[in-house]
Amino acid sequence: MRLLSRLALSAALSSGLLLTACGSPDTITPSKAEATVTESQRLNDWFEARFQDELARSPMSQTYLGQKDNQEKLDDVSQLAVDEDAALTRAWLADMRRNFDVDRLDAPTRLSYRLFETAAEDDLATHAVSDHDYIFEHLSGPHSQFPSFLINFHAMSSVKDARAYIARLQASQTYMGQYVDRMQAQYDTGIAPPKFVYPKIMSAAQNVITGAPFGDGTDSPLFADFKSKVSKLDIEETAKAELISEAEAALTNHLKPAYEALIAQLSTHETTATEEDGAWKLPNGEAYYQTRLKHFTTTDLTADEIHDIGLKEVARIQDEMRQIMADVGFEGSLQDFYTFLRTDPQFTLPNTDEGRAEYIKQATAYIDVMKAQVDDLFLIRPKADMIVKRVEPFREDTAGGAFYDRPALDGSRPGTYYINLRDVAEQPTYLMQALAYHEGIPGHHMQIAISQELQNVPKFRTLGFYTSYVEGWALYSESIPKELGLYTDPYKDFGRLSMEIFRAARLVVDTGLHAKKWTREEAVQYMLENIPNPEGDVRAEIDRYIVWPGQATAYKIGMLKIQELRKRAETALGDDFDIRKFHTVLLADGAVPLNVLEELVETWIASESKGT
Repeated sequence: MRLLSRLALSAALSSGLLLTACGSPDTITPSKAEATVTESQRLNDWFEARFQDELARSPMSQTYLGQKDNQEKLDDVSQLAVDEDAALTRAWLADMRRNFDVDRLDAPTRLSYRLFETAAEDDLATHAVSDHDYIFEHLSGPHSQFPSFLINFHAMSSVKDARAYIARLQASQTYMGQYVDRMQAQYDTGIAPPKFVYPKIMSAAQNVITGAPFGDGTDSPLFADFKSKVSKLDIEETAKAELISEAEAALTNHLKPAYEALIAQLSTHETTATEEDGAWKLPNGEAYYQTRLKHFTTTDLTADEIHDIGLKEVARIQDEMRQIMADVGFEGSLQDFYTFLRTDPQFTLPNTDEGRAEYIKQATAYIDVMKAQVDDLFLIRPKADMIVKRVEPFREDTAGGAFYDRPALDGSRPGTYYINLRDVAEQPTYLMQALAYHEGIPGHHMQIAISQELQNVPKFRTLGFYTSYVEGWALYSESIPKELGLYTDPYKDFGRLSMEIFRAARLVVDTGLHAKKWTREEAVQYMLENIPNPEGDVRAEIDRYIVWPGQATAYKIGMLKIQELRKRAETALGDDFDIRKFHTVLLADGAVPLNVLEELVETWIASESKGT
């Protein structure tokens, strides 16, 4: 590379001498525009190379993206690999700063430069405190992520795919063992989750190795999945039986000991676990929590500032809720109305398979209606489709209430809105509509699928994820259908406000738990007193905030920024404000930090004001 640079420099100097002699620089010297194109293309090529370098280090990410390269391998998740990732990030950041002139880039590439720089700096800051992030927790730890990964993402259309699945089962002992080693290293430095978390993790881990071939009863989740996928292969029955036999051996000889070792280690750690819940209990806990807040909100807001914002937003939304109470003629306090919503059977479907199927049907219908309306709100829409799907029973007890998985890059897998229907009573129907909009359209699916389909944008951006932006957009999206008159039922509109106050209350309890030393029960009682969610849902959510410090603050902070920017644009542009153009500005560059989003909107406002 240096040799090529020297040759290029020599050529430029020689050209300069000739130009002086001939007196015709415009015919030979590259124009400023051409130099900008060249430098921008060079950096975009560099971004692509770095993306491929990073992807090559993660066979599981390749599978998540729908690729079948290295399908027989799992990631190296050892501490050494984690530290190597950080070292690579540090080296790449230095390389970019050293070898590319930001002033010679076109505007889109300058934005890419800035976003790569911001993401790298954030990665390094979070890596510095990453030993504080619980390796195993009940919501999404490796023990539940691994089987979910194989079941939902490891496609099987050939014998080769089946043998790759088996190879991954065989590698599970090393894979899980690396996580266990990191958990032990954490534990040795005084970092461990609260006592209540351990039984939840161990129960979920035991679910993975319960049933055949580990014992009597129905097939275990992974064995059932493997059999189901093999049964669809166009091969002889004897070949299917051979593959199933190999999978059984891999499950028995590798997966089972991996999970048994994990459960044994967790059992040992549980004996010394405490009831203290917040990040404040950890070594340098205050600094760790502030790093988490900055990472998730992409702001410099302090815990106290976020707490106060939450209190104010809860009070404001409750005033709007009281108006709906008056509209439906309910007599009593807001808390009485919450109790009514939690207990009246009209707001729940039967807790049966038929009730679960009906929930999926109705949620899908809400999204289908919204699909037909998107042209009134957007100039761009995703090509990828989406589906609504029930969370698999094996992970219902520990999975979140609802979440979204992105589609495959090649379109082979749609985006998926997962709904946890373990207990249908915890998914009241008055929340169904707003939740479908949040996870599906115009929420996560609209934003994430559009982002990964962007053209002429580096892949690190199309697949980028800033929680405050992504979740802020989804929360903002719950209110968009109201403008179209889609919340025709006042209880469903109350559900929209319920979703919003839920996120506002998160600002209060997350900072309460991790900065103000609230107990788990204090946080639960605050939520029960101030939001209508069922108690089981509230308790599950508080347990989530405890093991994911700071994450839950991103939603409302992101929504508030988007609302602020929209109001600013509407005020500045008046009758010239076009909601479709505004949404395009929000979505057209992929996920960005909130300060960058603000600059993009300000630039658009200025452009629209000039009529350009």
